[in-house]
Amino acid sequence: MSQRSGILTAGSWCVDNNKSLPVWPSEDTMSTITALDRQGGGSGSNMAFDLKRLDPDFFVETMGIVGDDSDGRFLIEKCDEAGVKRDRLAMIKGGMTAFTDCFNSLESGKRTHLYFPGVADALSPDDFDFSTTTARLLHLGLPGAHKTMDGQWGSDTTGWATVLRAAQKAGLKTNLEMVTTTREKVRHFGLSALPYLDLLIVNDFEIGAVADVETRDGTKTLPDRIVEALQKILELGSVSIAAAHFPEGAIAISREGGLFSVGSVAIPSNQIAGVNGAGDAFAAGFLYYWHQSHPIDDALRFGHAVAAASMREVSTTAGVTNVSETLKLAKQWGYRPAPVVKI
Repeated sequence: MSQRSGILTAGSWCVDNNKSLPVWPSEDTMSTITALDRQGGGSGSNMAFDLKRLDPDFFVETMGIVGDDSDGRFLIEKCDEAGVKRDRLAMIKGGMTAFTDCFNSLESGKRTHLYFPGVADALSPDDFDFSTTTARLLHLGLPGAHKTMDGQWGSDTTGWATVLRAAQKAGLKTNLEMVTTTREKVRHFGLSALPYLDLLIVNDFEIGAVADVETRDGTKTLPDRIVEALQKILELGSVSIAAAHFPEGAIAISREGGLFSVGSVAIPSNQIAGVNGAGDAFAAGFLYYWHQSHPIDDALRFGHAVAAASMREVSTTAGVTNVSETLKLAKQWGYRPAPVVKI
């Protein structure tokens, strides 16, 4: 581990076509698109570019597949511009790159994603080779968005488990990025991956789904139930740190002992352009600080600082800025009170 450095982001690579609307329309009606933005998307892309925006000198490597089309070439060019090592981001001849049409309602602040998987459905454990990487941690995702990986692979219940086990065998630490789908799917993918995870950094719904604990009362997050869910995650798998983030804050538990609760950054509402990619930004901030051996509570705070900065733009990564500017923004806006939890 002492000889390894940097983060390997792997799995989902797609193009996000971000579209802002005054209001999300009802069926058989129309709403005018007021802004368009084309960016990389998916957990592999978002984590890679967030980390490079935080620290251009930080080592970032990636693995995945894209199509041999304009979208695929766009993503490859973005990697080269940012300095992401992309030797194993393969272009599939004749294939179409996955893309998402992301609609951001300015009225509600909510986002709606329409996803076309393209070659992403063919991503399999055969596309991952950890024999030469010098990265310290694998950040893998997204279960539920890749047909082949989502299914059984050999004796494993999912291809995600196969890849995570291979990464650990090669000497990497592992983290899984999830996507909020149905509760049943999130639990299935989470339980499949847990035996091969060192960290799990997800949102309040996802941690509750994996642990089979109800962590929300409508739209309200229940901090004590978050703690219960995190404790179950540690009991169910090999995770050393489990954390859940939500709009008001974040809570984490370490296997070495310790319960950590912090408030989120109080970004002014007039600074928020969209929340697309905020979860990825939180994970990028947390993992960057974890990699640099900062305390867990500081990593949670920095995760929220990066998430807040990201919300200044509609696209997933454009709002993320360097470490010093991120800390400056967090200090300027301040932090909300930490959620009160029972120890």
